[in-house]
This record gives sequence, C-alpha cells and structure tokens, in this order.
Amino acid sequence: MTTESITITRPDDWHLHLRDGDVLNSVAPFTAKQFQRAIVMPNLKPAVTTVKQAIDYLDRILAAVEGSDFEPLMTLYLTDNTSAQEIMAAHKSCFIKGVKLYPAGATTNSDEGVTDIRNCDAALEEMQRAGLPLLVHGEVTDSDIDVFDREKVFIDRVLIPTMGRFPELKIVFEHITTADAVDFVQDSGPNIGATVTVHHLMYNRNAMFEGGIRPHNYCLPVLKRESHRQALLRAVASGNAKFFLGTDSAPHARNLKESSCGCAGIFSAHAAIELYTAVFDLIGAIDKLEAFASFYGPDFYGLPRNSGTITLEKSEQTIPESYPMADQSVVPLMAGQTIPWKIRPEHA
Repeated sequence: MTTESITITRPDDWHLHLRDGDVLNSVAPFTAKQFQRAIVMPNLKPAVTTVKQAIDYLDRILAAVEGSDFEPLMTLYLTDNTSAQEIMAAHKSCFIKGVKLYPAGATTNSDEGVTDIRNCDAALEEMQRAGLPLLVHGEVTDSDIDVFDREKVFIDRVLIPTMGRFPELKIVFEHITTADAVDFVQDSGPNIGATVTVHHLMYNRNAMFEGGIRPHNYCLPVLKRESHRQALLRAVASGNAKFFLGTDSAPHARNLKESSCGCAGIFSAHAAIELYTAVFDLIGAIDKLEAFASFYGPDFYGLPRNSGTITLEKSEQTIPESYPMADQSVVPLMAGQTIPWKIRPEHA
C-alpha cells in the first residue's frame, strides 16, 4: 500500500539560520511558507548576545515575513562573558527560547564563541534554574582532532562534564551526525534532546566527493560515514521523542561556496518538509513524520503544539538550480533534481 498524501499538524523548525539584511529578506519567506515557528540562530556579525540585540533582530525578521503568521523564536549567543543577569533578562523576555553554545571557531561566525565551557558556569546555573535550554553545536575545534571525530570527542570532553555540573540543565544536541550522539541522547535523561537535519538523513560523506568536490554538500558538522547515517535514520524512525526536526538551513551565496575556501552550510529551507517527507516515506516510517516534525520539538521546549495543518502530496517537483538571494544567488539542496513530494497549496 502506498501513501499518496498526508496531512500533518503544521511543523516547526528547531534550528534555522536566517542571516540578516537583504539575505534575510530573500530566505525567510521560504521557512514562513512551511513552518509555523523556528528557533533562529544568533551567529550574526556582530553576534546576538543581548536581549536588546535579539529584540532588534526579531523586528527585522518579522518585517521580512510580513503578511504571514510565522513566529520566530529567538536565541542568545553564549560567550565567555555572558552574565547570569543577561540570562535572567532573556528568560523574562518570553520570546527568547534558548542560548546557543558555539565552541570558538567551530562554524560560520563562531569566532566570538566559547573558549572554555567552564567560563560560562554562572550563566549555565541561571539557565538551569530558569529552564532555559542550552543549544549545543557539538564539536571540539582542536586542530589535532580529526574532523570526523569532533562530535564524539565533544561528548566526552565537554557535554558529559557539563551535565555532571548541571544535571537539570535542558540541552538540545543540535544537528547530530553520529551513532555516538544517537546513543548518548537515547541513554541520557529527559532533559536532553536532539535535532536532526534532512541533509544528514539523506547523505553520507561520499556526497561531498562524487565526481569531484561538491561544495554545496559541505556543511558543519561534516557529513559522516554511512553507518552513522543509518543510525540517524533508525533514531527518527523509532518514534523516540528525544529526536525532532531542525533543518540547520544555512544559506551562503554561490560564489562563497564555490571558492578556494568555501563556506560550510546547506540551504534546505526551500523544500525542507517535502524532503523530510521523502526520507520518512523511503524508510517506511511516514507514520512517524508528524510527531517528529510537529510534536516532539514543542513538547521539549514546553510550548503548545500548533493547531493548523499542512497537506503533502506525492507529486513530483523539480528544484531550481538556484534562487535569487540579495544581489547574489543561493544553490539549494537537490538543485536541479526532482523530488517526489510537495506541499499542497492551501486553496487547492
């Protein structure tokens, strides 16, 4: 028996990069068409480190999606100097839903990130008290650690000791990529969750090297071995509420990807829920899609589930080779290829 359409509660994206300025205006509408809410990453230049900066950024996002009912959920960027007072202000603001840990130098615009997590203990203690989640980019950045091992080493060196000091701290292990991360999340308490991207479900590391260097498949954390991809697929198909949708859609201009030192990031916001649907359909777990995309994230964050719905139908669509982005272009995930699902127009 095949499924020709599926109606689900309107989903949310629990890990999203919208950038700023003209790029924000170009990419935000893609997310607003599919998702009710999204956790917006704070790694701008300068980074969003204060409640005041988050308010200003929120206003710019709302202007970019004017006319939609999309709700941005804001975050602060954790630094060595983030104070407990700033965390208290973030919690009282109600619209800031998490604080993002970037190890310094781990990914795009992370140079202001944390050099030693123990420098943040006062902020983490206040976050634990307030129930404000720590959103973790889980990689160490030591030059002597193999890039494919950085997630596993982060678990041992950073995550486990931090949990020991703050056992009630809510933590989202973002964009997990390894069987090690899957096992860690499954074996941890209910205050530990994880987001899973669609590109890490679709691809293993061979996708970066098929017929030559494929810069538009380069992301951080980097794609891993097939055995790790299979572990991610088993996790999302299991129906375990600890794993939920987070695209990590990260737009970069084409010329910045196709350069001598290309940027890390995959733009998937153009067709994210369709691509997740295709993955869940392919592995025979389409009955698990709604909970993964629409229930487990808000439940973990202590937010209400959405009331609206979207319908996806098994109908082919061809993804454009690129989309306009500010005065440049962005190459999307699956550019020029045909995918088997699409969102049914609301008034079809």
